[in-house]
Amino acid sequence: MFNIIIKTIFGKILNYISLAAAYVRLNWLSHIEYRGAFFLEAAGMFFNNLIWLGFWTYFFKAFPAVPSWKSTDVITLWAVAAAGFGLAFVICGNCRVLASIIAKGELDTWLLYPRHLLSHFLLGKMKPSAFGDMVFGFVTYLLFVKPDLPHIFLFGILTVSVAILFIAFSIIVGSLSFFLGNAESLATHWEESLITFSLYPAPLFEGRIRIVLYTVVPALFVSYYPIEALRSLSLTYTLYAFAGSLVLSIVAVIVFYVGLKRYESGNLTAMRG
Repeated sequence: MFNIIIKTIFGKILNYISLAAAYVRLNWLSHIEYRGAFFLEAAGMFFNNLIWLGFWTYFFKAFPAVPSWKSTDVITLWAVAAAGFGLAFVICGNCRVLASIIAKGELDTWLLYPRHLLSHFLLGKMKPSAFGDMVFGFVTYLLFVKPDLPHIFLFGILTVSVAILFIAFSIIVGSLSFFLGNAESLATHWEESLITFSLYPAPLFEGRIRIVLYTVVPALFVSYYPIEALRSLSLTYTLYAFAGSLVLSIVAVIVFYVGLKRYESGNLTAMRG
């Protein structure tokens, strides 16, 4: 019985991985039809991140506000945050427009699809600028930190954890439109808050602010646990990072499907090709 359950779970995971791979391939082919615009947007985000990274690296060297942190830690923070963010929205680009789609009653199209609505919706779009974020994260970590193989492997794992966190958080704040009407502006500001706080070293925050960064804006699962895991190759911190991401994912799915019961159709029945 146990073997059957394991095989069933493993089969479903493989099923969804193949679905995600198919969507990513289709989205990629769609974007490279206009490859100039795609690569220009991705390159713009890459160099934007590079400029900001240069600024903060210089800032922390000139003003060592966090004595326990080195410049490589700042670079690692930006790399893992950018790579995770990029991976999240290269695969699940629709997350960023969830609030708007719900408010406009445009979720109808996705209700026509088989399997779970949420999986098809999330995978339905790729964000070109996110590709630049993802490449920036990996390239920066490899070139400036110069990690060994164990660190490279762990960086890849933690990138997945951060990506899951960004996706889950976007689902939660986007789903506010089910309950509040048009919550597009609120969702955007909340997502930007997570991104902003994720790029600051965790030791800067203490007391009540630290509690907020574990809950309302779970930035410490980007700026603290992954960095500490990479600094010491710690399995414990890696598990903490994944635990935070998985708990937030469960909350996201619950919030979305509870909110879906309140959804008001826009009477759209067109099927996406």
